[in-house]
Amino acid sequence: MSLGNEYLKVVQERFQSIKGLGDKTISQLSEDDIHWILNEESNSVAVIVKHLSGNMVSRWSDLLTSDGEKPYRNREQEFENTISSKQELVTVWEKGWNTLFKTLSHLSEQDLLKTIYIRSEGHTVLEAIERQMAHYAYHIGQIVYIGKQLKDEDWESLSIPKGKSEEYLQQMRKRHSSHKKYK
Repeated sequence: MSLGNEYLKVVQERFQSIKGLGDKTISQLSEDDIHWILNEESNSVAVIVKHLSGNMVSRWSDLLTSDGEKPYRNREQEFENTISSKQELVTVWEKGWNTLFKTLSHLSEQDLLKTIYIRSEGHTVLEAIERQMAHYAYHIGQIVYIGKQLKDEDWESLSIPKGKSEEYLQQMRKRHSSHKKYK
């Protein structure tokens, strides 16, 4: 396997992992929770999802042939809380991710060094992927943080629960005991 193809595989896995954190958080939230805001300067989970989806559809549609900031995108409207239900939120969420994954699945190693544009600024495809990875991880982190605050003691951990690090480490060592061991 070539380096470029391995990179594309790994990137898709990383985006899936980031999406998974959002999926697991959203599944724990109620209809009311998705609209909760701390103050007027904050965004609800619904607004963050709407923004992420708007960004994904704009950036990843026609990636190689048009500017990533599409004329039809209205970024300001993404920050208006117009999602009416959790089901609508999931639909909006999936639309963005589906656009991203469809585009990534059609990229080839040769595409990685091509120049694309976002707001008329040139980027290699590789650079644009990394830019979006950081952007999406940032917002998914916000969604997870809001979820943890709202659910409090009812929060179902998305990673290694507090106080369980050693137990997890031992499970992983046991699971992977056939692999080369490092000292």
